[in-house]
Amino acid sequence: MSGFRFDVLAEYWPLFAEGIGMTLKLTICCVICGVVLGMLLGMARMAEARHDPWKTILYYGVRWPVTIWVSFFRGTPLFVQIFLMYFAVLPVFVHPVDGILISGSLARDIRSEYGAFLAGFFAITLNAGAYMSEVFRAGIQSLDKGQSEAARSVGMSYWQCMRHIVMPQAFRRMLPALGNNAIAILKDSSLVSAIGLTELAYAARTVAGASARYWEPYLTISVIYWVATLGLAWLIHVLEKHLGKGDDK
Repeated sequence: MSGFRFDVLAEYWPLFAEGIGMTLKLTICCVICGVVLGMLLGMARMAEARHDPWKTILYYGVRWPVTIWVSFFRGTPLFVQIFLMYFAVLPVFVHPVDGILISGSLARDIRSEYGAFLAGFFAITLNAGAYMSEVFRAGIQSLDKGQSEAARSVGMSYWQCMRHIVMPQAFRRMLPALGNNAIAILKDSSLVSAIGLTELAYAARTVAGASARYWEPYLTISVIYWVATLGLAWLIHVLEKHLGKGDDK
């Protein structure tokens, strides 16, 4: 085995740079949307009313469908979900011939230019939302029920109670787990290379195929992922420390 060749990295560095940008873009979009979706799903799984018919409607019309939704995305591989989204779900809505939302030449252009990104974004976001919903549910349930009962007794609705009383307190407790999910999203973004998105893993595979060198491209993206996860973990630690200042007083 010959030594590590930096000239391979220098030659293909623009491809790695493009991959870094796409990975960060996909990660940021999926983390933000995954947190929002997870919060909504987590709150929906605990939605309840005191009296019928709303009690029954919420139980069978909201809690059960959301539970099945979360179970599906937590119980099937993300890799399969990405393929399902790209080859089956997305063509139903965006297709040159019979797309439900977009058809014709615009659909063809979107599929060609943004199809892989959209499929990866939706698949990872839905998957992350399912996992984060459990984080939100556990974080909310960790608080004393008396606070929710007190808020409801003064006339607050369920959603007002969640927004003003429960969520601000629960968020700090959930932050480490949400941070771990964000790091997982960063690493799972590499799976989207399977459908042709030019992110880090795709760049490494392309360089390896073109240069017949494997140490250089794969070791390089390993270091990049490592540095990115360390940076994300540091940001989460800083945010957690900032939000926890009031607890020491």
